[in-house]
Amino acid sequence: MRIVHFSDPHGGGPAEDFMAYLDKRWVGVFNYRFRRKFRHDLSHLTKAVEYILDTRPDVAVCTGDLTSAGQPGEFARVLEIIKPLYQSDIPLIYTPGNHDCYVKRSKCVAAVKNAVEVMSQGKYKFDDLPCKLNFGGADFLVINTSAPSNLLCSWGFLTEKHRNFVVEECEKDNTIPKILVSHYPMTDEHPVLRFRHRLFGQKKVLQLMEAKKIDLVLCGHVHKPYLRVDEQGRGECCAGSVSSNASMVDIKCDVERRSFEFKTVELQ
Repeated sequence: MRIVHFSDPHGGGPAEDFMAYLDKRWVGVFNYRFRRKFRHDLSHLTKAVEYILDTRPDVAVCTGDLTSAGQPGEFARVLEIIKPLYQSDIPLIYTPGNHDCYVKRSKCVAAVKNAVEVMSQGKYKFDDLPCKLNFGGADFLVINTSAPSNLLCSWGFLTEKHRNFVVEECEKDNTIPKILVSHYPMTDEHPVLRFRHRLFGQKKVLQLMEAKKIDLVLCGHVHKPYLRVDEQGRGECCAGSVSSNASMVDIKCDVERRSFEFKTVELQ
């Protein structure tokens, strides 16, 4: 089975209404205008979609942060680029990132909920998360670790509902590979330095990873890609940002051996 994993395109733009200057969106807009605009090139996302359509993996996985400030116009621009993929017959899994769930404004919430339904090709909705999908003989446990947080932090939270879901699924038949799909990484080598960007509530999941009851975590959030895996390729794969690194990950999964091989796909 083959999986193509990409993340964090961070499509951005100007403030779309005056209320954006009264909530957290002004942070995302400011960040995009003076930093992300010069680091994130959405043409790489176009190439990622073309690669997936050309090579036809068993499933494609996007681990969030389609946008910079969770605004409807930002979603619309990025979804237009991904449209050939989600309109194809290649299964697509998407979980929102913290920049997609940026604020509680009703139109922004509606936009991310629409994105989940569109990106998942109608297989599930935002309110259906967490959920389990099976492709190629592997179980994909899709969780949402993103929610609006305070002005200065980009915290993620693995809530009791989502944590219990993961635990219960891992207590079932352990002969099927379990792949956890999350925007936030479960592991963190620098939790103190990255305090403003960290995930809370993942201790039990880390124990399940150590016990090999979760075979692989696919995540984003950290823009520089990394692999933290054992000799069988079991552990955690962060795809990084497709738009800033011009890369994504092509993963070969041996379902019977529950092992993984990783190849970086350069999109330059």
